Amino acid sequence: MTRPTRQRDHDRQRVGDEDAEEDEIDVEAIEDVDELDPEDFDPEDLTRTADGELIHEETGMIIEDEQIDPGPEWRAFNHSERQEKSRVGAPTTKTMHDKGLTTTIDWKDKDAYGRSISSKKRSQMHRLRKWQERIRTKDAGERNLQFALSEIDRMASALGVPRSVREVASVIYRRALNEDLIRGRSIEGVSTAALYAACRKEGIPRSLEEISEVSRVDRKEIGRTYRYISQELGLEMRPVDPKKYVPRFSSELELSEEVQSKANEIIETTAEQGLLSGKSPTGYAAAAIYAASLLCNEKKTQREVANVAQVTEVTIRNRYQEQIEAMGIHS
Repeated sequence: MTRPTRQRDHDRQRVGDEDAEEDEIDVEAIEDVDELDPEDFDPEDLTRTADGELIHEETGMIIEDEQIDPGPEWRAFNHSERQEKSRVGAPTTKTMHDKGLTTTIDWKDKDAYGRSISSKKRSQMHRLRKWQERIRTKDAGERNLQFALSEIDRMASALGVPRSVREVASVIYRRALNEDLIRGRSIEGVSTAALYAACRKEGIPRSLEEISEVSRVDRKEIGRTYRYISQELGLEMRPVDPKKYVPRFSSELELSEEVQSKANEIIETTAEQGLLSGKSPTGYAAAAIYAASLLCNEKKTQREVANVAQVTEVTIRNRYQEQIEAMGIHS
């Protein structure tokens, strides 16, 4: 019985020595890693893990580990759960002077359960709404911005342009306000010019006639203000492509896809010959649509096309003659 006991003791001693050697090796490796400078590592040897840590694979050294998780603290497994657990409000927007960060008091005189409140509470809520509206603007600059952005929103709704155009117009107006370009000009004029510039930048052009119909200023002032702010702000505006007017005009005239394709073909062919230079894009598109309607046996009168495009019949006749001569078509 003594020999097995001695054998066990010998084995334990040997295992203990091996563990001690491993500990010594690990300590030496750790000391070597501590002496390394992260800036000396080759970027190709560094790996970014799924948790966001940056490690050196050869030595196992962690270069970056202080990662901030911007996600929520809860988990959701489908869209409905994600909507129920979300506690954030609407995204910030440039179309509001305070970017949509302030609170509003509902106009309904009801409590949290939908029941009507007393007359005393109603008068109190009326005073709160009034003061809430007053404190949303702290100075004349913010009141100016609030009125201008409301004008942009009103005109954009009347023109039927998408939300992106309103955002771009609001950014342009904010830039003009910061550059002090509003001084000496009407708020309505600058806001209308900003909306016109935004329509052109977003590829949804509207003519000055269409813009002036929904604005409170005349066409001449809009054009003058637009040229001024585009020059001062360095807005890179390319000439409007007449083909972008074709779908809208054709839709209002109830013309087929064949007419639209033919009108686009006329515009492309004649523009390559230099006929578009110096011409109004709306008049040019209107003349192409008129010519295409005749070629496709869906005739529209010059007056009908002129009313939709908001140009004169003389303009359509002049552009029409130029286009059919360039196409080699005899009227």
